[in-house]
Amino acid sequence: MSHGFDGFECLVPGRSLMAAHLRRWKLWRERKVVIAYVLAVDIAAVALAAGMIAAIPVRSGDLFRFGLLLAGAAVHREAVRRIESLRERATSNGLLTDLTSLWIFAAALSVPLPLVFAVAVVVYLHSWYRGGSGRLYRKLFSGATTVLASTAAVAVLQLLQPAGYPIIPHGPPGLAVLIGAGVVYWLVNYALVVGAVRISDPLQPARQVPPDSGEQVVVAASLGLGAALALMLTWEPWLTPVLMITVFALHRALLLPHFQQAARTDSKTGLLTVGFWREAAGRELERARRLADPLGVLMLDLDHFKSFNDRMGHLVGDQLLRAVADELRCQTRPYDLVGRFGGEEFVILLPGVGTAQVEHIADRIRECIRRLRVLVDGPLDRPVTVDGISVSIGAAVRPNDGDEIDQLLLAADGALMAAKAAGRDRVRLATPAPL
Repeated sequence: MSHGFDGFECLVPGRSLMAAHLRRWKLWRERKVVIAYVLAVDIAAVALAAGMIAAIPVRSGDLFRFGLLLAGAAVHREAVRRIESLRERATSNGLLTDLTSLWIFAAALSVPLPLVFAVAVVVYLHSWYRGGSGRLYRKLFSGATTVLASTAAVAVLQLLQPAGYPIIPHGPPGLAVLIGAGVVYWLVNYALVVGAVRISDPLQPARQVPPDSGEQVVVAASLGLGAALALMLTWEPWLTPVLMITVFALHRALLLPHFQQAARTDSKTGLLTVGFWREAAGRELERARRLADPLGVLMLDLDHFKSFNDRMGHLVGDQLLRAVADELRCQTRPYDLVGRFGGEEFVILLPGVGTAQVEHIADRIRECIRRLRVLVDGPLDRPVTVDGISVSIGAAVRPNDGDEIDQLLLAADGALMAAKAAGRDRVRLATPAPL
C-alpha cells in the first residue's frame, strides 16, 4: 500500500512537494498532546469558518469594504515588514504581538464573518510568505486563534446590532459593547496562544509566561485603531490613508523599545548583558553610598555545565541556561539586577541586602534551582527532562567586602571558587576585606 502511495506522489509533483513539506514540520516532533492541541484549534477554526460561509450571505457593499481592508493590510504589512523582522529578532520569549489585530478587528466590525475569516487567512499567509521566517504551521495556528477570537467578538457585537453589518456603536451603551467585544477578542486569542505555550513546556511555571504589559498595550492600540478604521471605512472610506499614517507611526514607535532591549539584554537568556549590568550596578552603588545602605552581590556558576554541553549539545545547553535564567528572575525582586556574566555564570545585585540576609537569599536561590525540572530536546528530537541541576554561589556585601563594583565582583568570585572547591552545590560568603 505504501509503495502505491509513493508511486502516486511521484506522478503528482506538486502534491509530492506539499506532502514532503508537511512531513518536515517541526510540529510532528512535539509531544502528542501539543500536536493534538494545535490541530484541534486549527480544525475548530476551519469547521467554524465553513459553517459560517454556508450560513451568512455576503453583499456587494461588504465586498467593497473587504477589498479596501485587504489593500490596506497588504500595504501596511509590506511597509513594516523590515520592522517586524527586527522586532522578532529582538524578542526572546516568542510571544510577539503585532498590529495584525487592527485589520481583523476592523473586519469584524465592518464585514460579515466569512470575509473576516478571509482577511485573517490572507494576512497571515502574506506574513508567512513575505516574512522569510517563521514556520507555516505557527502562522496557521495564529490565524486559527484569530478566527475563533473574532467569532467570539462578533457574538458580543451582535448584542448591539443583530440586524447585520456594518456594526457601528452609538452612544455609551454601544461603546461598552465595543469595549466588551475587544476584551473578549483579546481574552480568547491570548488564552489559546498561552495554552499552547504551557502545553509545550508543562514544567515551566505559569508565572513565567505572564502577559507582558508593553505587548498588551500594543493589543489595545491595535483594537482601538481597528474600531476607528471600521468607522472610517463605513462613513468616509477615502479618508482611510489618513489613518494609515497613524498606523505606520505607531509601528515605528514600537521598534525603539526593542532596539533598547536588544542592546541591554543577553540574547540567549533575556538577562542583562555584562556591560549594562555594570552600568546599572554603578548607579545602584552610588545610591547605596548616598543613603549609607548595604548592597549584596551574588556570583553563580552552573555545576558541571561543560560536561552537560558536551553530552547534550550546545543548543540543548542554551535551553537549560534559559530555564535557569527564568528561575533567577522569578526568585528575585523586580528591582534586583540579574545578568549573565558569561558562559554559565550569572551575577545578581541585591540593593538594600546586608550580610544577615544575603546568605539566606543565596541559599533559597540554590534550592530553587536544585528543584528545577527542565524539558529539553533530547536525541531524535524527543523531549527529555533534566533535573538535579546544581549551582555554586559566592556572595559579597558592601561595604564589608568592598565599596567598588569590581571589588565586590572580585570578592564574590573568590567566594564562588571556595564554594566549588568545597564540593559545589553550596553557598560561600566572601572573606571581609582587611581594614
